[in-house]
Amino acid sequence: MKRVHIIALIGPLLIGQLLSSCNSCKRDGVDLSQELYIPDSVVETNQSPQVSKAVTEEMMQNISSPVETAALIKGLKIPFNKNYLASTDQAEKFNTNFEKALALGIYGCDLGYLNMYEKTSFVVDYISTIKRLADDIQVGQFFDFSTLKRLATNNENLDSLILISQQSFNRIDTYLSETNRSMFSAVIVAGVWVEGAYLSSRVAQISDHPRIRETIGEQKTIINFLMALLKVYEKDPNMAKLIEDFQPIKKAYDKVKITFELGEPEMVEENGVVTFKQTDKQIIEMDDQLYQELIIGIQDLRSKILKL
Repeated sequence: MKRVHIIALIGPLLIGQLLSSCNSCKRDGVDLSQELYIPDSVVETNQSPQVSKAVTEEMMQNISSPVETAALIKGLKIPFNKNYLASTDQAEKFNTNFEKALALGIYGCDLGYLNMYEKTSFVVDYISTIKRLADDIQVGQFFDFSTLKRLATNNENLDSLILISQQSFNRIDTYLSETNRSMFSAVIVAGVWVEGAYLSSRVAQISDHPRIRETIGEQKTIINFLMALLKVYEKDPNMAKLIEDFQPIKKAYDKVKITFELGEPEMVEENGVVTFKQTDKQIIEMDDQLYQELIIGIQDLRSKILKL
């Protein structure tokens, strides 16, 4: 499994996770329908609860890259559609720091979609919007926006773009923790998830490809982790409202059944090197009615967040 920190969930390449199912939760024939919880790793302070770094890292390992979402969509020959993206004009509707952190995740996810399709003509607008939002929540100083803009708009060294993004968000995550604002990291993650799921839901309405259906269904595991993370901060009125907004889609996902069957490892030889390939099988059970309910629920949640 790819190891991903909270810091890499937004930015020009969106090194977060959205598609991968929870490998650490796989059990032979076990239904992964129970909501996850955070044990004795939540520390209550005089200001707000803090989640231990170990728990945060474990949860982030179970959330995969929105770049993978975009890559899947592009791989299915689905043409680019700017109407899928949140308009940068909507950014003015986000007034509080809480809302701006949420928007930061949303626009970061969209920027990953733009980069995957190499739509450089739109990139500057989205980077500028992200910069304004980041500055407003006092984390803009951790971005090297001029370098990010140059790399993204010129399709230059992809690895450099990823590295700079990771370094920036490492500093942001640490800073938010040190200033007792860890909740904003969770909010950013929520924004990334909503927008990534939304992109998949839009594609699901025009493509009946099994992989898109599986992508929609397997978000059950992700949303269980996400809801557990958000509930750490549910005493905050803004977070309580966000959790309430998530409840309809969470209830819909509760009806999805996911089981895993362990398979026998297969030996594979490539270029004279023998490796072993896992053959575990994921089984997602949901009928067409539930599938449509999930698509509509994701889109309703996103509309509510964007105040459409």
